Amino acid sequence: MQNKSAGPSTRKTAASARKPVQKRPTYSIEAVDNALQLLQLLRDGGALRLKDAAAELGVAPSTAHRLLAMLVYRGFAVQDENRRYVPGPAMGVGPAGLSWTRLLRDIAQPHMELLSAQLDETVNLMVRVGTKVRFLATVEGSNVLRIGDRQGTVMPADKTSGGKVMLAELEPSMIEQLFRSHNAEIGGDTIPDAGYPAFLRELDSIRGNGFAANFEGTEEGVSALGMALHNRDGHVVGALSIATPATRFRKVFDAGLVAALRSTCRQVEIDIAANPAQPEH
Repeated sequence: MQNKSAGPSTRKTAASARKPVQKRPTYSIEAVDNALQLLQLLRDGGALRLKDAAAELGVAPSTAHRLLAMLVYRGFAVQDENRRYVPGPAMGVGPAGLSWTRLLRDIAQPHMELLSAQLDETVNLMVRVGTKVRFLATVEGSNVLRIGDRQGTVMPADKTSGGKVMLAELEPSMIEQLFRSHNAEIGGDTIPDAGYPAFLRELDSIRGNGFAANFEGTEEGVSALGMALHNRDGHVVGALSIATPATRFRKVFDAGLVAALRSTCRQVEIDIAANPAQPEH
């Protein structure tokens, strides 16, 4: 597998640096402007509570609720399991938590490096954003045949090992909202009738085992095993996964993969609990 190559650096030109700030239109439409401000808040912040939206706009909560309801209707926002509004499928996959995700990556990085060295396989850190997972960090093994860097990659949560193990801890109503609702149809995330019961049974099995597996579900020749990471309150904040070439997965699994990953997750969770900065729930 090839490593991800860095893209070319960008530099502002003198002309672009002098570009004037856009002026407010003479005949602005307040409701439209408020809706666009909410889109910006969702884009830049990744999550928004109703009371915070009202405060940002300087409007009553009922007004903010009506605006957010329209964004949900058009697929620009969805509500997560904590009743926060997050970017919907019409906006693409939005930010995953900003400062907290950077801190989570910093906390997990040394543990990922130790685990990768122990197993000589690739370790990934990811978070869930709606129906998708975003890979925050990767530590590659040193095998010639190995899984490459996935940092920054976005994949379906219901297909990846880390995504499935995070989904398994949601309430059934939230699973229904994510994969069987109008928003799911807009974003192309609907799990069809024929496959939905089997998906729910798989989540039940994952809850019982404490881990999820992915056998070439996202990429040909790649298998993975994932476990969730929790904060001090027991809420899921991310997941770690071990990715291997499919031909080597059984050997790695039999050599103690589950125990090694579980031990690492516990160590990461200890460090998460010791850190005062926690994501809101």
